[in-house]
Amino acid sequence: MIVGIGVDLVDVPRFEEHLERTPRLLPRLFSASERVLKPRSLAARYAAKEALIKALGGSDGVHWTDIEVTSEASGRPGFSLSGETAATVAARGITALHLSMSHDAGLATAYVIAEARAGAESSASRIPPLREDRA
Repeated sequence: MIVGIGVDLVDVPRFEEHLERTPRLLPRLFSASERVLKPRSLAARYAAKEALIKALGGSDGVHWTDIEVTSEASGRPGFSLSGETAATVAARGITALHLSMSHDAGLATAYVIAEARAGAESSASRIPPLREDRA
C-alpha cells in the first residue's frame, strides 16, 4: 500500500553556487561516497533526499547523512538508510522505497514512493477516502 509520495526539483547552477558559497553544506548533506560526485549528481541526490522527506510526511527523526543514495548493479537508484532515519522509517511500517531521479537542462528532479504493509499507520492512511454523493 502506498503511504507517501514525494517529489523535488533542484536548479543545478543555483545548487552549485550554494555549495561554493557554503562548503560546510557538503558534509552536512552528503555521505563521504556521495561527496566525490559531480554537482548535477549531487543536486539529484539532494532532490532525492528532499523527496524522501516529503514521502515520509516530514523530517522528524530524519537526518541528511543517514540517507545515502546508492545504485544497484543495473544502475537503478535506491536508498541506503542508517541510524535514526532507518529506525524512523521502520517504525512507520515502511517496507519499500522507490526512487527515480533525472537531471537535464540545468534541473535535477527526484520522485519517491513509500510503501507499507496493509494496516500500517501513516499520515496518508489517516486521510479519509473520497466519497461519491448519491443524491
